[in-house]
Amino acid sequence: MRMGILGVLLVLPSAALAQEAGERSAQGDVAITIYNGDIALVQDTRQLSLPAGVSRQDFPDVSTQIRPQTVRLSAAGTTIVEQNYDYDLLSPAALMEKAVGQTITLLRTNPATGAETREQAKVLASNDGVVLQIGNRIEILRDDGLPVRVVFSSLPPNLRARPTLSVTLDTQTAGTRPVTISYLTGGLGWNADYVALFDEAKSSIDVQGWVTLRNSGATRFANAETVLVAGVPGNSNGNRGRPSFAPGSRAGTETAARARLGDFYLYPLAARTTIAANQQKQVSFLSVGGVPARKAYEYTNGWLGSQDDPQSVATVLNFSSSSSGGLGDALPAGTVRVYIRDAKGQPQFIGENAIGHTPMGSTLALKTGEAFDVKVKPTVEKREKILSDEWERSGKYRITRDGGTPRVIEIERSVTYYRTTMSYRVSNARPEAVTVDVTQAGLDSYWHDTRVPVESLPGEQRSLDERVWHVPVPANGETVLTVSFDTRY
Repeated sequence: MRMGILGVLLVLPSAALAQEAGERSAQGDVAITIYNGDIALVQDTRQLSLPAGVSRQDFPDVSTQIRPQTVRLSAAGTTIVEQNYDYDLLSPAALMEKAVGQTITLLRTNPATGAETREQAKVLASNDGVVLQIGNRIEILRDDGLPVRVVFSSLPPNLRARPTLSVTLDTQTAGTRPVTISYLTGGLGWNADYVALFDEAKSSIDVQGWVTLRNSGATRFANAETVLVAGVPGNSNGNRGRPSFAPGSRAGTETAARARLGDFYLYPLAARTTIAANQQKQVSFLSVGGVPARKAYEYTNGWLGSQDDPQSVATVLNFSSSSSGGLGDALPAGTVRVYIRDAKGQPQFIGENAIGHTPMGSTLALKTGEAFDVKVKPTVEKREKILSDEWERSGKYRITRDGGTPRVIEIERSVTYYRTTMSYRVSNARPEAVTVDVTQAGLDSYWHDTRVPVESLPGEQRSLDERVWHVPVPANGETVLTVSFDTRY
């Protein structure tokens, strides 16, 4: 229902008016643990005066996205009998919906004279609009800009100004004591972002890490002790959307000097902070300068990949997260944005890439873009069958049956192999020499027997599936790499 500019006047007892006018949050000492994946643990300790026996206690200002089934209450000598979560919140639309079947007062002001008139109206419906019965006529409460106010004589008892958790407690002895409620909630999340300033002349980078906190709910958490957990706890919906390491990265084996929760690292904020409703805020958690880094050029070719036109190579930034010569920390998943200074000394953006949760001691290779002046043209020059005599055509086996004399059995077999000759023409239009890491992928098969009989530069077998060559290319020149592969396919 559109309420638009319709005024709503509540004629309530003074205590209710004071509450609606706005009072301090009922929250106590709040600690929040925020995980990746839109889930957080809220622990709220409040000082309550509890009578002996069974009593109902209200906990207003809980999260609007609380998961009531996860609530846990802790108080000395107290047990929970029942709990209710009241989330039917006070609003003009909710007031009108609760007033269906009841009589309200309409205050209309004449725009010309300023005279005010009052009419009693019965609310018949409040769906896409408000339908009223005024005397013997049926009228629709229009949102047409005319000065109209709706007066309610009381506040419906089942509407709450704030999300409230109502708990029935059974207390052994009366008195004031700390009562802690803890619960899981959605609407709170965080992610990491990194700003890297790369100095190619010095082969180093400065990295600033930022945590972005998000509260999409309508509840404010004031002066909260906040801990961020780098990891996604298991849930019944599965864990989706996890980022992975950038191509060419290698996971480290160093343990970071951080507190851990199970298999997750903790990133506590240095000071308490207020997370306002519907707010996003950033807090610095990493600042490191002069970390060794280098720029590299990389190109990966798929199996039997042949291109009619030269392809731009990837520009890759290489650095480490190790404690010696690196960032010196475990890095939560996020986006790394890279800048370099231009001729005037102003930082300019050159690219970005995502990293997954990265252990300390890792080697990172981040693709920041594609090179304008450095290109590779891969070509399948020749593909031919190999005679089985060039490979293997027989196998010998020693067999013993029932303790008898061993026999040697020779099995003749004929297998078809292929020899593929590739050329990679690497060109460089830059005024300085470069080295391009050319990788041929797709080499592995079920048999794991690929061979490289001929190559114009020595290669490095990165894995069963990939072989890489570090190809030097002169300034304003080109280099042609040729390689032959023997495979079963």
